[in-house]
Amino acid sequence: MAHLELQDLTQRFEGLTALDRLSLEVTPGEILTLLGPSGCGKTTTIRLIAGFLKPTKGKILVNGRDIAPIPPEKRNMGMVFQSYALFPHLNVFENVAFGLRARGIAGKAARSKVERALDLVELSPHRKRPVFELSGGEQQRVAVARAVAIEPQILLLDEPLSNLDASLREQTRAQLDRLIRTLGITAIFVTHDQEEAFALSDRIALLWDGALQQVGTSDQLYFRPANERVARFVGKSNLWDVTFREYSENRGIFSLPSGAVLRLPRSARDGELRRGARLRMLLRPENVTFVPTADSLALGPARVRSRRFAGASTEYLLEGGGLRVLASRTNSPATAGYQVGDEIELFCSSRAVYLLPGGEV
Repeated sequence: MAHLELQDLTQRFEGLTALDRLSLEVTPGEILTLLGPSGCGKTTTIRLIAGFLKPTKGKILVNGRDIAPIPPEKRNMGMVFQSYALFPHLNVFENVAFGLRARGIAGKAARSKVERALDLVELSPHRKRPVFELSGGEQQRVAVARAVAIEPQILLLDEPLSNLDASLREQTRAQLDRLIRTLGITAIFVTHDQEEAFALSDRIALLWDGALQQVGTSDQLYFRPANERVARFVGKSNLWDVTFREYSENRGIFSLPSGAVLRLPRSARDGELRRGARLRMLLRPENVTFVPTADSLALGPARVRSRRFAGASTEYLLEGGGLRVLASRTNSPATAGYQVGDEIELFCSSRAVYLLPGGEV
């Protein structure tokens, strides 16, 4: 298993900075996902690791050795492309064997490696079939088998599920996760789909405009985002300005634009706030409640402006007290939903609130 470290990695194209001083560590056997919107630097990063691009600046260390000067064919990286890049004139076995032949491995040694790779992706019965006869999910597994047949030290996957329909994507994602865990290989997964990132990753590195915004577990990015960009990109969110008023006992007193007063547990992360300091309050839609509990904070009344039924839950957009509130409520046959025009009192738990840096008045 390989230990990967990116140090101050920078890539510029004719004055455009595609990647800006990225420093990141991937431990042996870890699955790390590069997540972010289109154009954020994800694919540039994985192409630099693979050797398809030469960095403008920085180092790519594998087990302590800088591989930046080494050509891609000598890096021992397995690559799965978004398009799969299979050869339509070759059958399944021949496609998987292609990378081995390029490395001068043939005969019994090659056959053994191909058969093992096909067993891992559960395609051994299809070894002689033309790849164009396979389903999209099967073609994706052929591409993965070709990548792992060479026994790479690092597996790189660039949006490998994006061409599959929703149901097949979920099934193939589970298969891919089992395969990588079985191999125990260090893997870098690129996607713009946060659901895929949550399902596959040990950790996620979120990129935006070529810069690393946060690296951490799914829970950390969702519940404790480093900044507003992360909060907005990962999941749905309510983000409101709050103004700090004072400390009382072990709580901070904040006011919302609506005038509602929130008493939040004091956090060492917030530091020592001065009166009038403005922050951003993050509240996830599923943590907005319509019934008070013992530790509830009152957000005030709001009127339903729209509702969207989504099977297991219904999503409501509400307005009141100068706030637009997104709320998600689990559906039940025994519970009636709210309708457009209904006025509802809104609440949340103080433990569901997270404060992000903001401007100051």
